[in-house]
Amino acid sequence: MIPLRDTNPTVIRPFVNWMIIAAGIAVFFLLQPQTNPESTVFVYEWAAIPCELTTFDALDVQELETGSCIRSDAADSDLFPDKSVWLSVVVSMFLHGGLGHLLGNMWILWIFGNNAEEAFGSGGFLLFYFASGVLATAGYVFLNPDSTVPLVGASGAIAGVMGSYLVLFPRARVTSIVPFLFFMPFDVPAWIYLILWFWGQFALVGQAGQIAWEAHVAGFVFGLVVALALRKRLLRRVATLHGRAVPRRIRRR
Repeated sequence: MIPLRDTNPTVIRPFVNWMIIAAGIAVFFLLQPQTNPESTVFVYEWAAIPCELTTFDALDVQELETGSCIRSDAADSDLFPDKSVWLSVVVSMFLHGGLGHLLGNMWILWIFGNNAEEAFGSGGFLLFYFASGVLATAGYVFLNPDSTVPLVGASGAIAGVMGSYLVLFPRARVTSIVPFLFFMPFDVPAWIYLILWFWGQFALVGQAGQIAWEAHVAGFVFGLVVALALRKRLLRRVATLHGRAVPRRIRRR
């Protein structure tokens, strides 16, 4: 299913969510080359690569040529000796593999991110977003420690946002369509859409695609756990902003 919108209005202006979306678009169109070989070189120079994160060093020529994560003893063999492998974890969240990848991620963030920002607060949402992205990358690296393929995209961080949405707003309605099957928009509860999306990631296991499903799962689970741990506080904040009485079950300590 492709979501079109959710029926879950906010009373805040989600400036942080807007800024993240604007930054992703700006990086793609203004900084990231769109043609090869410049695009490939740019990604290897700036994106997170599991082998680099497990060896604490940038890829060398031998690793690139063989696709194997083995350190070379040759001096000055690193492709990008000045690369910060830790900073690349954050930079990767703003790089995308193509226009469709960018638009899909930013659209999902547009739909679900405003409500998450309202619940966490702007500062809390920014911290939560980046933490989700870092944990998503960590999950991918844990399962693919020797990979020399760059990891790009905001999907892991956005999956964290989706996981939190499942906990906080399970009964919100998500208007969706099913491409090639059912083009008439229809509403489903958010919990149905999000659970289907989550289980759909496992359909990618073993396929030869370019989708890092491990990062999606790790980010989603992280967002779900964080939202569960803070659920009372977050829902109290949303209720207060909307001028509603705080549900009794949330007042209890």
